[in-house]
Amino acid sequence: MTSGVKYCCGGFGLFLGVLVVIVVVRTFTFSVRTDQVAECKNSDSDFIKLNDQILERFKKGLRIQTVSRDVDDISEQALVDIQNLIKKEYPIVHSSPLVTLDVVGNYSLLYTIQGTNTSLIPYLLASHLDVVPAQQENWDYPPFGAETHDGFIYARGTVDVKLGVFGILESMEYLLSNGFKPKRTIYIGFGHDEEIGGSVGAFNIANKLEEKGINQLEYIIDEGLNVLDGLVPGLSKPSALIGTSEKGQVILRLKVKGKPGHSSMPPKESALSILIQAVHRLETTPHPSMFGYGPEKDMFEHIASELSLPYRMLMSNLWLFSPLISRFLAMSPSTNAIVRTVTAVTMFQSGVKDNIIPEDAVAIVNHRIHPAQSIQQVIDYDRYIINDDRVTFEIKNSMEPLPISPCDDNNLGYQMIKNSIRQVWTNSVVAPGVMIGNTDTKHYIHLSNNIYRFTPSYMYPEDLPRFHGNNERISLLNYQQAINFYYHLIKNTDAGLSPSHKHSVEL
Repeated sequence: MTSGVKYCCGGFGLFLGVLVVIVVVRTFTFSVRTDQVAECKNSDSDFIKLNDQILERFKKGLRIQTVSRDVDDISEQALVDIQNLIKKEYPIVHSSPLVTLDVVGNYSLLYTIQGTNTSLIPYLLASHLDVVPAQQENWDYPPFGAETHDGFIYARGTVDVKLGVFGILESMEYLLSNGFKPKRTIYIGFGHDEEIGGSVGAFNIANKLEEKGINQLEYIIDEGLNVLDGLVPGLSKPSALIGTSEKGQVILRLKVKGKPGHSSMPPKESALSILIQAVHRLETTPHPSMFGYGPEKDMFEHIASELSLPYRMLMSNLWLFSPLISRFLAMSPSTNAIVRTVTAVTMFQSGVKDNIIPEDAVAIVNHRIHPAQSIQQVIDYDRYIINDDRVTFEIKNSMEPLPISPCDDNNLGYQMIKNSIRQVWTNSVVAPGVMIGNTDTKHYIHLSNNIYRFTPSYMYPEDLPRFHGNNERISLLNYQQAINFYYHLIKNTDAGLSPSHKHSVEL
């Protein structure tokens, strides 16, 4: 072996040794998590206990069928009914001199709980009143019956997201009944059409806030990610994810114009076959991985120190293993949606008769856009992949990805949400994440740089299909936890500091 080869081999060996040392050291020392929550002796005294009255109020709300189907098809009478129920069941909220209520867009509700210190910037707790449709024949129990079976309430809206509406109201009713006078003004907004875009409800709540002179909110919390148990490989604890951003969306109408004719004399390529090839290219050539350029990087770094080996080694060294992790995440639809813009062909239209060559063909393609990309970048990529000028593009609907909100130790909103979660779910690992669906927060982005998406529901892997699916449910324990999450969030934010105690309402 020549001296040059020996030198190269020695240099490579040294490089590899240094690399191994760095990986090992980071594996056992890397952590971006902070623990600012101290134990207190009377840990079980400071939470709201679920009783029959609280439970029945929730069930009454679940039985009201506030279904949104389309922009021209909302359940107007049901929305009036749930307004009347709320006003009746929460008398202290609606009689307190600290509280004013504005009915916005006929059916949405905006509460103002006036603070004593007007120099403090207000914040907004948001949820929504409407739900998606449910087909009774596909449920084990009536979807609007709110029946309890084996410790679970089954009903549309239990998780998405009437637990937010009634959880917030229960916590506020309790606080006001015990003499609570907030220092910081609180706004509570319940939209009525979130499931169809929020173009009347949340949109006009935002306008109403501006009419009140509010052009800045300390933070906003709306529905979003959950407390997940058993969904993160290598993590034995529950993970509570707070959405710091939201994927964008562009719905494209792809069209090919051809010539009609008789099926006995088909052309070499029809409009339908051209479009099928284009769609096939889109489905088999996914958009590039953006892993490391969005909130997903923060998420994995926050949970890294809690993972078992070898997951801890991988997540503590994203600078080295990002390509490997990205490939692994791409293997599952649920995690693939975290790392890239995804493509779904949702509709196909072509042809009028069995023996006629179709004159044109249309496909609807729904992209959910990663926060590190833009609508134009997505369309440009599609055009490049299809590479056929016969396919025309039309934007049917679109929304850019929402900005990424901060999750550092100095951010009041994130820290209050994080610590309130850990007061209720004391063994959870809290981390930022990306919301792959869409919420009402798009209507509020001009009011705050600190927008967070978290639903205080506890989910196992088998519960995920229940979102907008059959047998949506929440446990009695989880509803109590949801109420207490909002209770602590309000108290903690009013204190404006990291909370000085924690407790668990887990049984």
